[in-house]
Amino acid sequence: MNFGLYLLQRLALIVPVLFGLTLLTFTLSHIVPGDPALLAAGPAATPQLVEQIRQEFGLDDPLPIQYANYLKGLVTGDWGRSILSRRPVTADLKVFWPATLELVLAAMTIAVVVGIPLGVVSAVAHDRWPDHASRVFALMGVSLPAFWLALLLQWFIALRVDFMPIGGRIDTQIGPPDHFTGLYVIDSILARDFTALKSALIHLALPAFTLSMAPLATVTRMTRSSMLEILGQDYMRTARAKGLAERTVLLRHGLRNAFIPTLTMIGLSLGWLMGGSVLVETIFDWPGIGLYAVKSALTLDFMPIMGITFVYGVVFSLINLLVDVLYAFVDPRIRYT
Repeated sequence: MNFGLYLLQRLALIVPVLFGLTLLTFTLSHIVPGDPALLAAGPAATPQLVEQIRQEFGLDDPLPIQYANYLKGLVTGDWGRSILSRRPVTADLKVFWPATLELVLAAMTIAVVVGIPLGVVSAVAHDRWPDHASRVFALMGVSLPAFWLALLLQWFIALRVDFMPIGGRIDTQIGPPDHFTGLYVIDSILARDFTALKSALIHLALPAFTLSMAPLATVTRMTRSSMLEILGQDYMRTARAKGLAERTVLLRHGLRNAFIPTLTMIGLSLGWLMGGSVLVETIFDWPGIGLYAVKSALTLDFMPIMGITFVYGVVFSLINLLVDVLYAFVDPRIRYT
């Protein structure tokens, strides 16, 4: 199959997936008990004020009409307004999305940079102490709840040792760097503001480490399992028999062939981290989409909830597509012809 045709087919399949996601999210949001107009108006509001808010946001229309208006807004770029802040949802997402993206990318970077070498070392030292230590570490990573680890790190490192801040993205006395991407670390580098860069990295360290533990453990275990299978293959013994250096044998012939299952897990973990960041952002007061979603859910603010879910659906679909495309570059045997 031609690569361009393959790409178009995969992009076309994303459309019904996102349509089903919007329908499911809209249905679940509107069967939850409660009246968002009443919550927005306040407990002392008059019935006339509640009805005015309901009419303003189209909550008095039949559900099919509300859903049709929502789909029309998605296509035209009007994702509705928050019933509490009265701001457009797209404007709020532009503010909160860069913070979540920065946190997720930092966590995934830690997971990949540490997890892959750890998995290779564990496989090479099979059933020896590095392997046992790696397996114990991986088991702890998948077993520790993120919220518990976050609270533990806050209590010990931030409060007892007083080494790092317990929340926020940057020191309030410094302020954010000049806006280029919305990612404070990258923006600080582009602006050559190294004071802001240091503060951004310090604030990012604890939440990123907390969020990285689960994918780090998963990447380590997947890399170890794949490498163990590859190390016993005939072509690995042939490469050694040719006199190639052990490092070349492991990295060029071993890891490259073992990387496909790990690449799949990295893609899935990156999508899961988007949704899994909610608890971490809430505990560390990280001003991202996760914290925005929690506040919207507590107040039955439907439009932000549906907008956040739609963004997650698009990102997750594109990540899966990117992973499929990268297969061809990792393994030359996989080509789109």
